Amino acid sequence: MARTRSIAAGTVRRMSSLNLDDFTDLIERPDGGVRRDAEAYRERRIVPPGALGRLDDLGEWLAAAQSAVPVRPIEHPRVVLFAGDHGIAALGVSARPAGSAGRLVRAVLEGASPASVLARRLGVPVRVIDMALEADPEGLPEEVVRHRIRRGSGRIDVEDAMTLEEAEAAFRAGVAIADEEADSGTDLVVLGDISVGGTTVAAVLVAALCGTDASVVTGRGGQAIDDLAWMRKCAVVRDSLRRARPVLGDQLQLLATVGGADLAAMTGFLLQSAVRKMPVILDGVVSAACALVGQRVAFRAPDWWLAGQRSGEPAQAKALDRMALEPLLDHGVTVGEGTGALLALPLVQAAASLAADLPEAPSPEAEPEAEPKPDPEPGATSGPESTSGPESDSHPEADSHPEADSHPEADAGSGPPRPDTDSTAPERDE
Repeated sequence: MARTRSIAAGTVRRMSSLNLDDFTDLIERPDGGVRRDAEAYRERRIVPPGALGRLDDLGEWLAAAQSAVPVRPIEHPRVVLFAGDHGIAALGVSARPAGSAGRLVRAVLEGASPASVLARRLGVPVRVIDMALEADPEGLPEEVVRHRIRRGSGRIDVEDAMTLEEAEAAFRAGVAIADEEADSGTDLVVLGDISVGGTTVAAVLVAALCGTDASVVTGRGGQAIDDLAWMRKCAVVRDSLRRARPVLGDQLQLLATVGGADLAAMTGFLLQSAVRKMPVILDGVVSAACALVGQRVAFRAPDWWLAGQRSGEPAQAKALDRMALEPLLDHGVTVGEGTGALLALPLVQAAASLAADLPEAPSPEAEPEAEPKPDPEPGATSGPESTSGPESDSHPEADSHPEADSHPEADAGSGPPRPDTDSTAPERDE
């Protein structure tokens, strides 16, 4: 009974202070008219349309997202990572120790993680936001911990991940962070997570929203688990699904029940990024699950997102299929932290550069006409014109002399006489 009162009260508060239905009205699709203009612009380029494969589609999508033809280059991308520990990891569903996400965050901040290496190589800044780490905030920079909602999250198979008030606060934090990025000039976001137990939570959300069984969405995680751990994970997803299904109609309550502060913040971030028309590249299964929740809130929102890579997690494949998002890469990167999406970033940047910088094909009117063939030079001996050269017209004797027609040398053409005809030349002149 107490739980029912909490949900009802939370619903009233949500309707008065955070109405998710507003996102349906605020989010528009990328400009279809601009996309058609981009297609026409592309058809006039020197490389035939379709010859660049999916890069053509990406360039046109970016033009529509930017409302600009030609498309502007991607000059200010940013990696944004939401971090949190999940209480469900205590059941042995992850290869990493429960509560150890803080160590992963420090590795990213120190430049010792795969995402940090790639971001450094690509010249992309990385922003980490602690939403629910099981770590002392004093050991992390202020800009990392200033949005923290709580320390860790609850075991979602037997209790809520957080309260509804905490879910709303986390969602609002994600919205605020999206506004900060858009206001600072970020023109594309690579979105990822740093978590322990996050793939289990993501599997529960995807299974609940897609109406599938636990075994269909349960994968091996970022650091692969063995068969015994996988069976435990399936059982946890199954038990958590029982708690998720009664609250499917309320996305914020769903995130509070079987999500976590980091996932609630990512969902708010994704929706507000769509409001601000800021494209986002999704990384793995956690960001895909949050995107699926966002689609339930505002059906047009996925038009602003790209799937960076196919990680191999079955829940990710299920979520992307439901949103009709085709991954750009298929490398099976499961390490998280935005690594797979970072690999796709150069592809998106290349598509923008090609769409903007390819020269225009020359029009048929601009092609140079074929040069006329030069007149044959006097003295040419080849071709049928040789018998009507200047010399044959300038010697009337050739027509009046009776021997001219019967003498073989008369058809020899112009040019100096051959040695064996010199003796006959005076006779023709007399």
